[in-house]
Amino acid sequence: MNRSDIFYNFSGDNNQTNLISLVNLVNRIVSQFGLGFIWIFGNISSILLCMVFIQPTYRNSPCAMFFLAASISQFFAYNFALFTRMLPLGYNVAIFNYNLWYCKLRFYFFYVFVALPRYYIILASIDRYFASSRDVLRRRWSSPKIAYRLIIGNALFWCIMYIQIIIFYEIGSGTCTFRSGNYGIFLSIYIAIDSGILPLLLMVVFGLLTVRNIHQSKMRIDVCARQVTRMGKKDLQLHRMLANQIALFLVLNLPNPIYLLFISFTINIPKSTLQNAAEMLVGNMTYALIYFGFLLTFTNFMISSDIFHREFFHLFRVKILRRSAVGRSTGGELTARPLRPININA
Repeated sequence: MNRSDIFYNFSGDNNQTNLISLVNLVNRIVSQFGLGFIWIFGNISSILLCMVFIQPTYRNSPCAMFFLAASISQFFAYNFALFTRMLPLGYNVAIFNYNLWYCKLRFYFFYVFVALPRYYIILASIDRYFASSRDVLRRRWSSPKIAYRLIIGNALFWCIMYIQIIIFYEIGSGTCTFRSGNYGIFLSIYIAIDSGILPLLLMVVFGLLTVRNIHQSKMRIDVCARQVTRMGKKDLQLHRMLANQIALFLVLNLPNPIYLLFISFTINIPKSTLQNAAEMLVGNMTYALIYFGFLLTFTNFMISSDIFHREFFHLFRVKILRRSAVGRSTGGELTARPLRPININA
């Protein structure tokens, strides 16, 4: 080998090393600043969502109950899933790589708390389908009692489904990960279906069915009164909030199952250090999009619903600014109540 060949190989190795370092640096910046931003403001938005949905205006609405359950689940997702993802990738703090039970429980809660908000939104879309139906018997399925049972049932179901994580996760080569071999392929395909394909399919199907029901309700004419029957303003705004939330989910959650399917089909193919670093960056970005979708929930609801918007500012005035309450009229509308005169001699 002559001197030029040695210089070429040395330069090529240096270029690849520099590229790997650059990819790892980008991944760390995304984890520190991107995930950190989502974690801070995600917690704030989840708390605000919970505070709004426990107000009397939404208290007896099954759809709002599902939104409340999703908001609570998102809060735990930020602190069990996102926070423990941000620490190792952004700050090199990988506690779960050294303690087996911490490893198992961390990923168990990760999968559970990421699945719960997703399927509460699906249950909300199913509830809106029943609530908008022309059939009286179907509309009865949209009730607070049934919503309460489904909220508990959904939580128990996913807690049971992901017991497999406690069984099959282990620490190998200093990394907390799933057991290699056939289970690794099975889990990648299972997560791709569970977190991407199935939710997308259910949301699209029930979303379209709900749109059809609403269209039929608006066009239905009462033969006796000759008046067009309309749904309540709050119900229509809940439909809009849900439709926009589904659209956000479709856009921001689709990259992750595509990434997982790619990983499952290439899991046994030898890869270079650069390829592994690039895949880790892409995977981190797809998970960041999921959490970013959670973060946008509050903004979506503020834009989509006048009632939610007014409820939030009423709550802000009364609970935070400690100003005079704003009165409520029937149907969840908010009306101004004059401020009480201040006694300057008090």
